[in-house]
Amino acid sequence: ALVSTQSTGKRRGSCTNHDKAMLRFFDAIGQAMVRHIDFAVVKCVLIASPGFVKDKLMEYVLSTERPEFKPLQEQKSSFVLCHSSSGHKHAVSEILADQNITSRLADTKAAGEVKALTDFYAMLNNEPARAFYGPQQCLAANENEAIDVLLVTDSLFRSNDIAERQKYVQLVEDVRSYGGTVHIFSSLHVSGEKLGLLSGVAALLRFPMPELEDLTVDSDDSDSD
Repeated sequence: ALVSTQSTGKRRGSCTNHDKAMLRFFDAIGQAMVRHIDFAVVKCVLIASPGFVKDKLMEYVLSTERPEFKPLQEQKSSFVLCHSSSGHKHAVSEILADQNITSRLADTKAAGEVKALTDFYAMLNNEPARAFYGPQQCLAANENEAIDVLLVTDSLFRSNDIAERQKYVQLVEDVRSYGGTVHIFSSLHVSGEKLGLLSGVAALLRFPMPELEDLTVDSDDSDSD
């Protein structure tokens, strides 16, 4: 959820309007967390900012007597405060690259996605015959039950195009049926955006399949004819 409010600048001798605007902002964030975070599923919530905004936010959320914030207060241990260089989306990658943070996120979905994508890039550099991206390559690898780890964006897995959605739902079911691991990336997350640049689907294979490289060549040749 995107939370956006207007804040007036601080003026010497009086910060009343600015402080009120910040409290409205904190309240809106708290309400959004209550609505969108299911603590039965989510194990850890990162709160990041360049300065002390994160600290003031948590102070507000944990100290307010509003009953709707009680679920957040009961999950105090689930929140991790961390520094970020900015408030923009790209700072998420920076935060998740911090070993101190990843140790706290070891069991969370976001960390799993980041690790899977990192492993894919490493395999692509070191053993390219075991790392492929693109629908043709991944579907061909699946026919041989060769996929060890499948990476797919939710925009494909939940596509409005019925035929496309069914294709990826079947791919996911197939990979799981023969013991492979599936990571479904959120297209709203930085790691999902990066996977989207690789067509939205990629796979780490159990064994080398250099013949899949020819599919890319054949595809390119047919497009140019």
